[in-house]
Amino acid sequence: MGIKRTYDEINEKIKAGKVVVVTAEEVISMVEEQGVQKVAEEVDVVTTGTFGPMCSSGAFFNFGHPKPRIKMQKVWMNGVPAYTGIAAVDAYLGVNELPEYDPLNSNHPGEFRYGGGHVIEDLLLGKKIKFEAIGYGTDCYPRKKIETYITLDDINEAILFNPRNAYQNYNCAVNLSDRTIYTYMGVLKPNLGNAHYCSAGQLSPLLNDPYYRTIGIGTRIFLGGGIGYVAWHGTQHNPCVPRGENGVPLGGAGTIAVIGDLKQMDARWLRGTSFLGYGSTLTVGLGIPIPILDEDMLRFTAVKDEDIFCPIVDYSEAYPQGTGEILGRVSYAQLKSGKIEINGKEVPTAPLSSYPKAREIANILKDWIKQGKFTLTEPVQSLPGADSGIQSKPLKEV
Repeated sequence: MGIKRTYDEINEKIKAGKVVVVTAEEVISMVEEQGVQKVAEEVDVVTTGTFGPMCSSGAFFNFGHPKPRIKMQKVWMNGVPAYTGIAAVDAYLGVNELPEYDPLNSNHPGEFRYGGGHVIEDLLLGKKIKFEAIGYGTDCYPRKKIETYITLDDINEAILFNPRNAYQNYNCAVNLSDRTIYTYMGVLKPNLGNAHYCSAGQLSPLLNDPYYRTIGIGTRIFLGGGIGYVAWHGTQHNPCVPRGENGVPLGGAGTIAVIGDLKQMDARWLRGTSFLGYGSTLTVGLGIPIPILDEDMLRFTAVKDEDIFCPIVDYSEAYPQGTGEILGRVSYAQLKSGKIEINGKEVPTAPLSSYPKAREIANILKDWIKQGKFTLTEPVQSLPGADSGIQSKPLKEV
């Protein structure tokens, strides 16, 4: 029989300072040299990491009551609107939100877009944020306007809550048209002038646990430089995507919703980001430990870039038109080489996510575990798998 471990056994080893932890990058060469069985007997935890733009992110804030009190009907933070339909002084700031004075209709390709993601980064940097709110006035909330400057320390609660992060695989984006296009996958040059991708590949969390055996609701994670948790499966969670060898999905599959205390996070790992001609977002640092419960889990974590394939998608056609057709599939090893071949043409590639930063996150998480600062949590519920029937469906027009 192969090795079997429990979360309790691994946590006891963490507390005793005897745990063996390696990153998802380090485990690859170990398996190649020693084999799955021997490494599974030795290694207790494998750490993963990713650092890339994650548009479905944002933060809940409670600003506290001024005197007299106000029921905030509209809120602006550095000119960026936050959603207020929650309670009197609560709001949610989405990282894609843009200031109301932003010329949304001009879509000028060369324009820097300051948005919600930049507000979150500025708060973490300790900067003062211009805060404005208006209300319609009630007997219990008579005030109708407030304008002031606040810092993160002035806010009662600041909770990062990201409805969709850490996509399990994603597209390689190209442009077959004869004009430059501006997308959330960056500026795509005409006539296959470039190709963009956005995944840490062999370091990416959900690619190291393809069937969600250890990543589920309640999983403790590295989030934005602090500690967070998996709160639910993410929006557009799509576990029914066809899979290749070792369970690796052949396109965008699982996602996770994550939560954590923004006040104990770091601007190094939550960076406001602007895409030319598209808008603002937040680049998020996220890492998840994978407990090696048995040999199968070790085998999953030894996945290599050359074994992970993503679809090549023409964003000039598939996105406006929604054809869903792909131009082929390419491995992350090929993408990271700096060039791929599409329709007989050599196309330069570039990542939107940072592999060196993903490696750094995996190593930070590894150090936290080795130092006894971070223990593992067993999920209270698994993420929906392929047998759940959950799929990401298009919006139907009537």
